Amino acid sequence: MDYNQEMSLGSRKHGNGEDISWVSVCPRGFWRVQQKQIHKSTSSHDAGMHQCPRLGSVCQVRVHIQTETGADHCVAPDEGGQRCAQSVDGHSEDSAFTRCLSAVLQVPLSEWTTVRMGEGQCDITEACLERMNCGDKCEIHLSPLVNSEVNAETDQPFNVTVELGTFTPGKESWELSCEEKMDWVKSLKNRGTVWFRSGDVWGAADSYSRALKLLIPLYGHVKVAKTLEQASEGLQSPSENLVPSAKEYNTIKAELHSNLSLCQLKLKQPERAKASASKATELDPGGAKAWYRLGQACLMVSELEEAKGAFKKLLEIQPDSSVAIKALKDVAIKEKETNKALAHRLSKMFS
Repeated sequence: MDYNQEMSLGSRKHGNGEDISWVSVCPRGFWRVQQKQIHKSTSSHDAGMHQCPRLGSVCQVRVHIQTETGADHCVAPDEGGQRCAQSVDGHSEDSAFTRCLSAVLQVPLSEWTTVRMGEGQCDITEACLERMNCGDKCEIHLSPLVNSEVNAETDQPFNVTVELGTFTPGKESWELSCEEKMDWVKSLKNRGTVWFRSGDVWGAADSYSRALKLLIPLYGHVKVAKTLEQASEGLQSPSENLVPSAKEYNTIKAELHSNLSLCQLKLKQPERAKASASKATELDPGGAKAWYRLGQACLMVSELEEAKGAFKKLLEIQPDSSVAIKALKDVAIKEKETNKALAHRLSKMFS
C-alpha cells in the first residue's frame, strides 16, 4: 500500500451517496474501513447542531465491537446522563502518546474516553467523527487488507460502533494562525518520535506526514516575513514572532522529511525514502542523517553512484564518521557483485 508522504495515511474515499470507505494504517498493518451508516441523534437534529468535530476538537467517544447477534457489546451510560468519566477539559496531550502495537483500534473499548481530532491517536475513530454530531452513532466494518502486514489467519473482519458524546469547538486547518500551526507541527513531530521509539513505525510516519501537511502552507507567510524583514533592515515587526523564520522553517521541514525517510526505509519503501531524504538534503545540506538515509535508499534500489555520492557528502560533513566509511565499503562490495553478475551475463550471451 502506497501513501502520499505529505498527507495523512488514512485517506478517505467517497462512494455513492453516503457510502464511504478508506484504508487506515494501524500498528498491525492496513485495514479497510467501510462506513455502513450513521444513526443521527434526534436531540442534536432538533437543536440544530450541524457542526462536526474539527481539528483540535476534544471529543467524548465510546467505541465498541458488535457481537455476532448484532447487539452492541458495551457498558451502559452512567446514571444521570453522565457520559464520560474523563471530561473534555481533562484531556491531556500526553495521554494520547501511548499506543498498543497489537491492537487495531487505538482507544479503550466499551467505555467513554476522549479523542483529540488531528492527533492521529486512532485514525479510524477520527475519520468517523469527522461526519458526526453530538449523540450520533456510526457503524463501520473493518477488514484486513490483502497483501498487507496483517496476519490473515488471526485478524478477521469485525463490526464496530463509534458513538460521539460531546465535543469542544475546533478549527479547519486554514483557520489556524501561523503560531497555532507551528504548535501543531512541533507536537506532531514530537509524537512521531515517541511512536517510532516504541516500535510504531506506521504511526510515526503518519504523524510526520500530518506535520508536513500543516507546515507546507506556511511557506508563503515565511517568505513574506523575510521580505519585510529585509525591507526594514532587520527591525522587528509586531507580528514577526508569530511567523517562523526561514531558517527555523527549513530546519523543521528538513527534519520531518528526514524522519519520514527513516520510517520509509524501515517499511521497505526505498523509492519514497529516497524522495523524502532528497528533500531534506535540499532544505538542509548540512544534515548528516538525511545524507545517510539518502545513501541507504539509493543502495536499496541499486543506484550505486548516487549512494556513493551521498555517503561521500556525509564524510565531508563528518570526516571521522565510521558509519560513512562502512557505507562506502558496502557500496564497493555491491559494485563488485554487480560487475561480476554483468560479466557473467555477457559471457553467456557471447559464448
